[in-house]
Amino acid sequence: MTEDAGGNFGASEATGEDSGASEATGENSGRGVAAVQSVDRALMVMEILAKLGAAGVTEIAIELGVHKSTVSRLIAVLESRGYVEQLSERGKYRLGFSIVRLAGSTSAPMDLTRQGQGILDALATETGETTNIAILDGDRIINIVEAIGSAGVALRTWVGQSCAAHTTSSGKVLLSELTQADLRSRLGQSLESFTPNTIVTLAALEAELATVRANGWAAVNEELEIGLRSIAVPVRSESGRVVAAMNTGVHSARISRSELIQRILPELQNNARLLGQMLP
Repeated sequence: MTEDAGGNFGASEATGEDSGASEATGENSGRGVAAVQSVDRALMVMEILAKLGAAGVTEIAIELGVHKSTVSRLIAVLESRGYVEQLSERGKYRLGFSIVRLAGSTSAPMDLTRQGQGILDALATETGETTNIAILDGDRIINIVEAIGSAGVALRTWVGQSCAAHTTSSGKVLLSELTQADLRSRLGQSLESFTPNTIVTLAALEAELATVRANGWAAVNEELEIGLRSIAVPVRSESGRVVAAMNTGVHSARISRSELIQRILPELQNNARLLGQMLP
């Protein structure tokens, strides 16, 4: 402790205390910024997996613009919480089922997942085919419920995955409910191509969506993936609002389009109607 010319004691000591407090505040602020950055990066990892379906650490690191070790740490935390899971293919990750549980925090997805799972399980048992429920998210669909059929090996697990809406039967059902202005705002004029069968112009898509509205269902043939054929119907709540689409996907070499329409479509329509009666 020192005394200045005016007889005031402790000035230098107080200054030292203030300096220490400033350093502590700076350290806390730095830790806070780092924590926020980590959260942001973890969310970006999940968005990348939603877009790509599955990806390795190197791919994710390139997308994020960070070192692979950073991604590995983020993946480890997300995997421990069930938001990410590792595929049997070494080094590849996809979204985990915790994403679906998180979506259940809002009433509509919660009702769809809770009520929809039992209906899909019964439908998959009846038809032997894998069935999904999907919702629209911008220009993409997200599959939120799935039941695996016994007739064939599933091409993949679709729960939590995001797909370009214009390439899927569920997406076309959901897009067909939009106004022209909303559709064009979401999709733009040029559509991404995934196979030779993908519709790539908005004009062609709008023409097909008009048919979907008239029929009340949509079918696609290898527009997202070669070998994947599917058919979907809308799920309407009691108020008449389309809240989701119910879809059955099959391997195109095993089931023809006509069989999908004749055998699967009536089952989808009946079960979508049943689910809709359970929703507000």
